[in-house]
Amino acid sequence: MAFAYPDLPEGITSFGAALCRGAVYLYGGHCGRAHDYYETGQSNRLRRCDPQRSPAWEDLATGPRRQGLAMVSHGDQLYRIGGFSARNQQGEESDLWSVADCARFDPALGVWEELPDLPSPRSSHDAAVIGDHVYVVGGWTLAGADASSWHTTAVVADLTETPLVWRELPPPPFQRRALAAAAFEDKLYVIGGMQNRGGPTGAVDVFDPATESWSTGPMLCGEADEGFGAAACAAGGALYVSTVQGHLQRLDQGAEAWVLDKNLPTRRFFHRMLPASDDRLLIIGGANMETGRFRQVDVIDLAAD
Repeated sequence: MAFAYPDLPEGITSFGAALCRGAVYLYGGHCGRAHDYYETGQSNRLRRCDPQRSPAWEDLATGPRRQGLAMVSHGDQLYRIGGFSARNQQGEESDLWSVADCARFDPALGVWEELPDLPSPRSSHDAAVIGDHVYVVGGWTLAGADASSWHTTAVVADLTETPLVWRELPPPPFQRRALAAAAFEDKLYVIGGMQNRGGPTGAVDVFDPATESWSTGPMLCGEADEGFGAAACAAGGALYVSTVQGHLQRLDQGAEAWVLDKNLPTRRFFHRMLPASDDRLLIIGGANMETGRFRQVDVIDLAAD
């Protein structure tokens, strides 16, 4: 059964999103003026929409103001990972700091539980769950007036362990931020982003947990900026990427190249895409440089022409 999703209470970019037991959860993000970062321009809200129960977004809890973070689900719980906070007020010089903190949220209890920090502060990264393990990759560290430093590491943690322990993976063969990560065919796909040197890219790298090794995946089709601020997820046995040019690209199992699945109704970046079912995708939040932020949720029927 298809459900309608209401507009977001406000437009947000660079936020965390996850599906958990059929409900959509969003956390944080940039809600202030475009290209202007300040404390109250960052959301601190955890929101939920479960269209089977209520035709509205619910405010569940608050936490630290964050953007450029990742959020994943595992079992009945949500995990918030990293991001950055603005320590300045509106109109003041930017004072932006990446954070290492992580937290777990149990919707049944309605409270955040602090978890062990990442090995180092990280923002503009992404994360994905394969089995019981969460993988965190990409990003950089912002440290106020100091120069930003790009991450050369990726880390993993077993979500069944107490306490949570972060372990470094073999070094990734790239340094990128504003990328997308997704689990597909029991592997971690790291898609696009902005390079430390060379600008935006449609490059794809693949980590195989079984062999603890990296390999090169097929490049996204189209221009290099297709990979900047993109969103990715798997559904119905294929991997999908939503790009700033409004393209939905698809990688089928065993395929050696991406194909253009369809043109999307809106062109967004710094958004999120989630699999509502095997044949429906949700495209949430984000912005367009010409029209600004989006509040409407696009429901994409993969079976439609």
